[in-house]
Amino acid sequence: MPTTSLTKLPTRAPADYHKTTTLRELKKLRQELIGLQDRLYAENRHSVLVVLQGMDASGKDGLIRRVFSGINPQGVRVQAFKEPTKEELAHDFLWRIHQQTPARGMIQVFNRSHYEDVLITRVEGLITTEEARRRFTAINAFEKLLQQAGTTVLKFYLHVSEKEQQERLQERLTDPTKQWKYEAADKQKANQWPQYQVVYEDVFQHCSPTTCPWHIVPADQNWYKAYVVALALRDALVKLNPQYPENPKTGS
Repeated sequence: MPTTSLTKLPTRAPADYHKTTTLRELKKLRQELIGLQDRLYAENRHSVLVVLQGMDASGKDGLIRRVFSGINPQGVRVQAFKEPTKEELAHDFLWRIHQQTPARGMIQVFNRSHYEDVLITRVEGLITTEEARRRFTAINAFEKLLQQAGTTVLKFYLHVSEKEQQERLQERLTDPTKQWKYEAADKQKANQWPQYQVVYEDVFQHCSPTTCPWHIVPADQNWYKAYVVALALRDALVKLNPQYPENPKTGS
């Protein structure tokens, strides 16, 4: 992907998208996803990995609820990647990731992912730019391996504006239903906004091959963000065209 300047990309829905109409379309998409996921699980041939990245308060948790509501939980797993444990740090950075990739028939959602190891690690000065470049190469090879094994990899960056992020972080201090999300490091990370923009842009430039591109999703409006991700997932599943297998006893 050519160099992507996030400051030039929209964080809100296009003017011709309206909330009521889009929510109606999202409801239809979820119904389609229910059927497609059921066939994916029954066929047991392919799998899907959904990677969600974004700044704090970009709405990853809420997006997962909005997109996967009603889908059979037997066929969908969500894995959140937080600070590595001591055991995980004793291995290569992809060790903990590979253990969570989807089995055949499954949709796996990464709430944050292996990209944290070339994002926060760079902002905090834990790895050099040279090490990040080596990790980019490893990530590209890793995702290619997954694709060769039958996994469709969908990568979404939830592009929230700095203003919207600040408002959402403030809600974590004032809204009793959201205070549990507050962490002491939230303000520090918010102050590192420019540094994170730089390292994200580097990721988009080096880890977005045509076979596995990043989708940069305007994320200031939750209804539009969920619609974009649901549409991309629906289209990917339609392309896989999963089918119910024949019953070996009846031949049908």
